[in-house]
Amino acid sequence: MAKVLPKITLNQSRDIPFDKLILSQSNVRRVKNGVTIEDLASDIERRGLLTGLNVRPQVDEGGNETGMFEIPAGGRRYLAIASLVKRKRAAKTVPVPCVVKAATDAVLAEEDSLAENTFREPLHPLDEFRAMQRLSEKGEGDEAIAAHFRVTPAVVKQRLKLASVSEKLYEIYAAGDMTLDQLMAFTVSDDHTRQGELWDQLAHSNNKSPWFIKSKLLEDKVEVSDKRVRFIGIEAYLAAGGAGPIRDLFEPDDGGWLSDPAQVDRLVDEKLRSEADKLMAEGWKWVEALVDLPYGYDEDCRTIPGTQQPPTDEQEKLIAALRAEADAIEAEWDGRNDIPAEIEARVDAIDAELGVLSQGRWVYDPADMENAGAFIGLEDDGTLYIDRGYVRAEDDLPDEADKDGMQDGDDPIDPAVAPGSADTGAASGDTEGLDEPNGAALAGEEDDEEVIKPLPDRLVAELTAARTLALQDAFAQNPSVAFAAVLHRMVLAAFYTTATESCLELSLNRVYMPFQSSELRSSPSAAVIQERHARWKERLPKSDKDLWDALQQLDGGDQASLFAHCAAYTVNAQWEPVPKHGGGRISAHGVARRIDHANVLARAVGLDMIGVGWRPTFENYLNRVTKPRILEAVAEAKGPQTAGLIDHLKKGDMAREAERLLADSDWLPEPLRTPQIEEPLPLAGEAEALPAFLDGDEAEPSAAEPEADNDRDGEPDRDIAA
Repeated sequence: MAKVLPKITLNQSRDIPFDKLILSQSNVRRVKNGVTIEDLASDIERRGLLTGLNVRPQVDEGGNETGMFEIPAGGRRYLAIASLVKRKRAAKTVPVPCVVKAATDAVLAEEDSLAENTFREPLHPLDEFRAMQRLSEKGEGDEAIAAHFRVTPAVVKQRLKLASVSEKLYEIYAAGDMTLDQLMAFTVSDDHTRQGELWDQLAHSNNKSPWFIKSKLLEDKVEVSDKRVRFIGIEAYLAAGGAGPIRDLFEPDDGGWLSDPAQVDRLVDEKLRSEADKLMAEGWKWVEALVDLPYGYDEDCRTIPGTQQPPTDEQEKLIAALRAEADAIEAEWDGRNDIPAEIEARVDAIDAELGVLSQGRWVYDPADMENAGAFIGLEDDGTLYIDRGYVRAEDDLPDEADKDGMQDGDDPIDPAVAPGSADTGAASGDTEGLDEPNGAALAGEEDDEEVIKPLPDRLVAELTAARTLALQDAFAQNPSVAFAAVLHRMVLAAFYTTATESCLELSLNRVYMPFQSSELRSSPSAAVIQERHARWKERLPKSDKDLWDALQQLDGGDQASLFAHCAAYTVNAQWEPVPKHGGGRISAHGVARRIDHANVLARAVGLDMIGVGWRPTFENYLNRVTKPRILEAVAEAKGPQTAGLIDHLKKGDMAREAERLLADSDWLPEPLRTPQIEEPLPLAGEAEALPAFLDGDEAEPSAAEPEADNDRDGEPDRDIAA
């Protein structure tokens, strides 16, 4: 018959006066950890002692009990009570609940101390989230819960947010199949159905990163930091019925996301129209308002002169008030690291407003304004970008000088071919009548031999032909004058769009960008070009008639820099589609030659697309190519194994994940790469091979693809010199 084990008896508990308790040297806790003694004392003061002390009778050298009790387990609680006694919040003899073990117990006191801490199991985070949720449901505020548990209100909000996810995700998390970081990522959505669907979609995916989860849940939302939202203001969105921003309580989110993109676009359109109406009220003929103004939006326009006036008295008062507000904010927050986002936003708004006000305002001639207009766009920070004073090509009227001699219904007469000039008649190849004196065939006019008549047209043409040839020869023998003349002609074309004060039959074809992304105008390269153009425009004279003398005052370095700036506008490295069966303005052969030479220039100037800030993103490349192309890009940059991590994803998801993977790489798509020449240098005496686009043996274009005229190297070019 099996022997029955005796039933155990639990240690007895009793209340012992506090002044009969002392700390034991058997307590294994030596390092401070967790909440402080004072925090624990405050908790005991509010809540009472939740757990008793583990004590043993103290014995003297003879083994006799002294009436005092040592505490091998519960020393921190003892010290907390001691703090309350010291603060007169408890009496020295306050009874303390204790579990008493015999001094001669077979189990060592050190073992009890170690066991009490070893077998203590902390709450599962899920239990903590739910516990705080129950406290909140029973009326406890976030601040109160934070105070009770010695955490910040932000931590409480995070715990409550985690408690709001779907029960399905709770079960997955509790089973250990989901990490806490993944659970936190799901909190950006309150849609439990969507949460569950997304997790099911990721069930067989290698990519379950928190970033990817969050991006999927927010793919149809608008960031509060988006320039459109900054333009209309979050308050306007909420006033129009939009829901409050979706926030990520666990990561910086720049204000969160808005869930109604259509509402955002509607409000932006309404406000842009309103701003355009205000501008039209100034007296302009037209106003073009776009969220994203393209690069080169003003290239087909002529500017009208304006006068910059200082700020008005009212504007000066406003400037002073804004500066005072900025100074007060700086004095209050200087040196602090916890500056709220709304304070930083206000400082940015003040800086932007001061920048506009301090420039004063530009005043234009009302007569010029009747035929001119303005452009409106949005800057990245949501402020308005207003550019006034442009005359479109179709609205451009002849200058007053060109109107001389015109009658109603007549075409303008070009002074260069007016009566008395050598170009009369000959300009169109018609030489009939060139032997007749200019103006000598008036009806009824008598032939008076004593009157000095104008020279015959043919004679003027012959004389000036001789002068032209002599001038060409002298021009060729004076490189400095030749350079100055070419520079003068190029500056006229680049800065004075309607000027024709040049005898050089030379044009500057400024390249258009018919295919461009919305971010091209705000790219680093565009900003540098525009800033450089503005600097030169400030230095050049207002009138093109003073340009020649002004250019002579520049030193050689400045002339060369200005020459390069103007010449840069003609550089065209764009590929463009051509008709398959010919008939276009440029052939495939011509485009290929253009790209070949662009590569030569790129190597010569050391072009670095990564260095100028280009990176492959979802918008500018990855979502616009096929999945194999995306995988090829990742494989080239990060290796085939990394590409294999995303090969199962849908196109959009793959593109977004590829953007993250390629963010820190130097990968470029093929059209942005500059081919390097790896052939060895030719030996002495050997002929150096010509580049493909200069090689005479290169295949000639077919009849169906005629070679384009050199002056028309592609449809994007436009002759602005005429």
